[in-house]
Amino acid sequence: MRIDLHTHSTESDGTDTPAELVAAAAATGLTAVALTDHDTAAGWAEAATALPPGLKLVRGAELSCASDDGRGRVITVHLLAYLYDHTSPALVEEQLRLRLERRHRLRRMAERMVDDGFPIDPDELMAAMPADAPAGRPHLAMALIRAGVVSTVDEAFARYLTGGRYYVPRTDTPVARAIQMITDAGGVTVLAHPFATSRGPIVTDQVVADLADLGLAGVEVDHPDHDVETRARLRGLAGELGLLTTGSSDYHGTNKTVRLGAETTSPDVLDALADRATGCKILVG
Repeated sequence: MRIDLHTHSTESDGTDTPAELVAAAAATGLTAVALTDHDTAAGWAEAATALPPGLKLVRGAELSCASDDGRGRVITVHLLAYLYDHTSPALVEEQLRLRLERRHRLRRMAERMVDDGFPIDPDELMAAMPADAPAGRPHLAMALIRAGVVSTVDEAFARYLTGGRYYVPRTDTPVARAIQMITDAGGVTVLAHPFATSRGPIVTDQVVADLADLGLAGVEVDHPDHDVETRARLRGLAGELGLLTTGSSDYHGTNKTVRLGAETTSPDVLDALADRATGCKILVG
């Protein structure tokens, strides 16, 4: 069995529609795939309707959260939420806030670029996304590629979208609150790419331990941004804390070079996640 528990569609910052994503998962030989768009469950229905025969769909989301890094700084961490009740009022309200803030933030970043003469149109950028879509910096990166300013998404982030003049911060959900909201909604949580230093500051081992005490179910160990040594360290920490370990591609379609199913999760881990969840069930095509 091949299981990929971290993918994105056009409902956030991927390039495959939810229907295209599940079709690609089946064609790639996956037996289960999780749809984990940023701060939204909007793609769940389309993915479920288009689910190929035999493919399992794990409904989820990736939540952007704020956390103390264990060294006195507040940083962004990403929380994968699986099999939760997406109609939970507290969660609906918080995800709406995040999506609205993302859109406001992206427009402000685009407007700052226009002020400096970049050949992009903020109105066109925003109009190209569904009204309720969680706008993200990859959308602006793609606009910069189309305008000929940069050649790749990575170049856009490195030159313009990470810190500096054009960067606009956002107010993320405190990670403890996010874990509690997902737990209250019957879901389970896994800390996404927690030791990926290429993405910026990371949390300490003690912070992971503290999150485990709050109900965190697992950590994403096998991820394209974790090298061999990092995976071994994280796997050892998970063993000490009794956390499940997952593997995922973090697939974004053509927005990234990582292929679907590049990293996978064991069937036993998926079963353990499903056993703990009461919000919704795994769907089978």
